[in-house]
Amino acid sequence: MACPYCASILSKVVDKRTVSGRGEIRRRRQCLKCSKRFTTYEKLANLVFLVVKKDGRREIYDREKLRSGLNKALEKRPGVDKVDLVVDKIEGRIRVRGVKEISSTILGKWILSELKKMDGVAYLRFASVYHQFENPKDFTEEVRHLT
Repeated sequence: MACPYCASILSKVVDKRTVSGRGEIRRRRQCLKCSKRFTTYEKLANLVFLVVKKDGRREIYDREKLRSGLNKALEKRPGVDKVDLVVDKIEGRIRVRGVKEISSTILGKWILSELKKMDGVAYLRFASVYHQFENPKDFTEEVRHLT
């Protein structure tokens, strides 16, 4: 890690802490050349795998796409601040499996499972898109399963 003040690559770690809820490690460093301190953050590299869609297409996993879907479901709801935690949890499940491809159906089920624990309204919002609800009866059936 290069010092942002003098560009020296010689530094030592003076403090290390985990950043709760973000899956990162915060390191406080001191440059051995100019003695100034700076902070760095370390996190796991992004996952690289394919998502197999219902129609058989494959597309590269996009964390932001998952975050966007969760944000839409949780918009103006109490759990909106936990989106990154849910994404991290789902990515952790994928890492544990160690697969190169995963079905969008499995991802959808995992998302619904997490939303069900967090917020019933967000669950219904996501389910309505995921299950392609076409009429109010579909909502009624899903509410019945939810309660």
